[in-house]
Amino acid sequence: MHDAIEPSFQARLEQAVDWVRTEQLPQAEAAFAALRAEQPDQPEVLHFLGVLRHVQGRSSEGIALIRQAVALRPGQPGMLNNLGNLLFESQQLDAAAEAYEQALAAAGPGHAESADPLHNLGVIHRRNDRLDRAEQCLRDAIALRPDNGPSWYGLSEVLIAQGRVHEGLLANSRAIMLLPRESMAREQVIRALVMLGQRDQAAELYREWLAEEPDNPIVQHQLAACLGQDAPDRASDAYVASVFDNFAPSFDAKLEKLGYRAPQLVADACAAALGAPAGRLRVADVGCGTGLCGPLLRPWAAQLVGCDLSVGMLRQARQRQVYDKLHKAELVYYLDTQPGQFDLVVSADTLCYFGRLEAALAASHRALQPGGWLAFTVEALADDSGADHRILPQGRYAHAEGYLRRCMADAGFTGVGLVAATLRQEAGQPVAGWVVTAQRPA
Repeated sequence: MHDAIEPSFQARLEQAVDWVRTEQLPQAEAAFAALRAEQPDQPEVLHFLGVLRHVQGRSSEGIALIRQAVALRPGQPGMLNNLGNLLFESQQLDAAAEAYEQALAAAGPGHAESADPLHNLGVIHRRNDRLDRAEQCLRDAIALRPDNGPSWYGLSEVLIAQGRVHEGLLANSRAIMLLPRESMAREQVIRALVMLGQRDQAAELYREWLAEEPDNPIVQHQLAACLGQDAPDRASDAYVASVFDNFAPSFDAKLEKLGYRAPQLVADACAAALGAPAGRLRVADVGCGTGLCGPLLRPWAAQLVGCDLSVGMLRQARQRQVYDKLHKAELVYYLDTQPGQFDLVVSADTLCYFGRLEAALAASHRALQPGGWLAFTVEALADDSGADHRILPQGRYAHAEGYLRRCMADAGFTGVGLVAATLRQEAGQPVAGWVVTAQRPA
């Protein structure tokens, strides 16, 4: 902070900044209000108030405040880097890159303050597939700060994307050493190996990880998926809860980038089966996740309930304020406790975590009133594969059309309809799926 700030004012500013860092937002808001009442145009106050606004979800205001601070006190690398961070998280990548370049120029060549903007520029170049420039930025950041785990991890991603797998693994090993709690870094690199077809290497790394954490449900499941053998009949409850609790805060944003269509496809299937919504049905959204289906199903529902295994997902769904009730429960168990309770059961992209579908479909049939409807999506497996279902390297299952039709008939459903559709994009490729509808006979 700037030497010219009066000591007691500076101490209160440092306290306000600490409250932002620890997410004690009401205290931070009150502190910045008092500071700004005394010095409305103090640059450091404007700077960190901008950071607070971003944390509060008011990123546009935050960007404007930091721009104002930069105009009042030009050439401050920290301010410019934070401006770039807010622009980056607002998906203004070109403007973010410009701010990071300005931060580099302000810090000067070889200065320690250049490490953060160099890292951030590397991330932007990686996202834009400028891999050579990304590598150079990240290596320069590491040269300035050799113990920077995130930069080592970013470099590992870039090297693997270039096909330099061994170098990428070495860089990732350094990142793991520096970031012992960042298990996602290790998992993402192993998944990158799977995507590149290096399954033997990926499986060996999963085995090493499992030796360290023998009860880790994510590693157990992903090893089976990587090998494509000895797969369980379905993903364990512990695996599903762990994955989606970690995924919950960024779930909607990430799926939007993947062109995720399953909720809309299910809603369209309901419209085709049920006709115009009249708000009269009892509807269950099983595996509801963050509630993306909720607003689409609400027009048909007199009562709309959801269930999911992930507390994090349910927390996000509750914020939509569209469900009458939300339950933390496994899908089959929940439906088995609700005999004849629903007119419509919906499951978007949840049964892809089941290999065998018999129990889930039988439970859905029991939970429906006579004449009720079931609608769900799964990923598609070609019938010429010779298998009913198969675990995929990503940890989900795909199902063959013939198997789906047999299971639906065996569960007692009629009027079975299967429509081929693209559910989302993954690694730049369309994910083929089935949209399935069926009726419990009246």
